[in-house]
Amino acid sequence: MRDVTTAQPLDVQPTPLALLLLGREADPKSERGVECPGDLPSPSDPDLVARARAAKEKLGDKVFVLGHHYQRDEVIQFADVTGDSFKLARDAAAKPEAEYIVFCGVHFMAESADILTGDDQKVVLPDLAAGCSMADMATAEQVAECWDVLTEAGIAEQVVPVSYMNSSADIKAFTGKHGGTICTSSNAEKALNWAFEQGEKVLFLPDQHLGRNTAVRDLGLSPDDCVLYNPHKPNGGLTVKQLRDAKMILWRGHCSVHGRFSLESVEDVRARIPGVNVLVHPECKHEVVAAADHVGSTEYIIKALEAAPAGSKWAIGTELNLVRRLANRFAAEDKEIVFLDKTVCFCSTMNRIDLPHLVWTLESLAEGNLVNQIQVDRETEAFAKLALERMLALP
Repeated sequence: MRDVTTAQPLDVQPTPLALLLLGREADPKSERGVECPGDLPSPSDPDLVARARAAKEKLGDKVFVLGHHYQRDEVIQFADVTGDSFKLARDAAAKPEAEYIVFCGVHFMAESADILTGDDQKVVLPDLAAGCSMADMATAEQVAECWDVLTEAGIAEQVVPVSYMNSSADIKAFTGKHGGTICTSSNAEKALNWAFEQGEKVLFLPDQHLGRNTAVRDLGLSPDDCVLYNPHKPNGGLTVKQLRDAKMILWRGHCSVHGRFSLESVEDVRARIPGVNVLVHPECKHEVVAAADHVGSTEYIIKALEAAPAGSKWAIGTELNLVRRLANRFAAEDKEIVFLDKTVCFCSTMNRIDLPHLVWTLESLAEGNLVNQIQVDRETEAFAKLALERMLALP
């Protein structure tokens, strides 16, 4: 037996991967935006707010800053408009005089803005690493392979793709190319009704929960009418019979924030706050949506709280930055607003857009240096725009 008391220490050198996992190294090739072509201001710089203000004033009408509802307060204060992803993309398209569109959101949102704005406008994302885990759960290659599976099953001609706004430009283009439409969490019911008028089945990308909740809760389909396609399994983990029998083929994707809420979260908050109204986003799991009092998009949540009577109590199942902002906003009206889950959960990728990145972006643009431009190639843009236009034409 080896004498552990006298054994010499092993000469083990950590691999680059181990260092990366330990957080001691970075991989610029795999982490978009880790390196910026210039130094970011220090996050402790007390002059950040003044610097952002000065750069924005210098740019004047040349810049238009969009702020998604899930952004930090320190960033949202500089937004010319706030809203959800589609509203912001449309707002950008309605501002043709702005040379620079600075999108304080995530990558797929900036892509949508580039698709909808003019060729002479430049869309900028302050941190290229601000992605979306849900959007990344469906790649163009995976979706093309899925379509091959549907073709081999003999049902592709019956299937109409419907893709959530929270998807990459490539997925939007695939949707447009195959006769489908885009939807938001506000108009998903209209989009599905339209799709079922065009075909017998729907391939819903990439959020399974919004697809399932809309199909079952709003359209009255059975959960048994839905199957879950897993891109990491052969044939999506489904038999040909399952695909042929299904009405809704749901992609195995989800929002990392909304997916955290559970039935236990709902039961716990009801026990802690008698008379509370539970209001959740439709990206939450089906059992959470079924147990809630109200379900709706980000804009719906805001409007519901605006209309709520004084003294009412609300538990909100959506991103924490927005919930906290709404709680502060309506505190004076004696509306009690709490986060649905006990565990604090920000959207980590949304939070990559911080004040140092925004200051660096605005100052770079003010100095004539274009940084972090988001550009969608012409062919992808054409088919993605087709899918978006179908959505805009929905009744």
